[in-house]
Amino acid sequence: MEPALQSLIAASLAFVGTHFALSHPLRAPLVRMLGDKGFLALYSLVAFATLGWMVFAFRAAPAGDMGGASGNVGWALATILTLPALLLFLGSLRGNPALPGVPASLAAQEPRGVFAVTRHPMMWGFALWAIAHLAIDWSWRTFVVATAVLVLALVGAHLQDRKKAALMGTAWAEWEAKTSYWPQLAALPRAGAVLWLVTVAAWLAITWAHIHAAGVPAGIWRWIG
Repeated sequence: MEPALQSLIAASLAFVGTHFALSHPLRAPLVRMLGDKGFLALYSLVAFATLGWMVFAFRAAPAGDMGGASGNVGWALATILTLPALLLFLGSLRGNPALPGVPASLAAQEPRGVFAVTRHPMMWGFALWAIAHLAIDWSWRTFVVATAVLVLALVGAHLQDRKKAALMGTAWAEWEAKTSYWPQLAALPRAGAVLWLVTVAAWLAITWAHIHAAGVPAGIWRWIG
């Protein structure tokens, strides 16, 4: 195995492993030691450091072929998946009971917007992004990074349910009863017209920027222009 690919695997394991460790077994003792703000600073520092390592290692790793790419079928699937992925992510940034420091009273509301789709819209946004990249590019470096993100998103969402249940008790149990871990895709239109418009505009801009950032046309730009 190429040393650069080994470094990417190590970086990806560090990125995922430190997220899980700091979010769960190490969180309580570190909060007692450092306080909430100190813990958040440490968490952010470790997250950015490991993410930076992973990005650097990805760029250094050869785009070794795993046996062929998926062609236009994979690109079409990725184009379809990345739009709801971005919608779920953007919609998760407001009124999300799963975010740190959010009052438990938010869980008492009826699920609206992306929360009618899933109670973990941010995590599923990352997961769909990962699946889209697994569908497109059958290279080892993409496989490593996308798999790491997919595991972090889906396992992290499950662990988040357990943590929030312990912290919020009945409020989170009621939120779980009203929402779904798995995305209910039929509810995507309920995300709201404004969010959809913002998402489409952002998606067009991001996929256009992908041409310059990665040297590869993505989204609809792969077939037009």
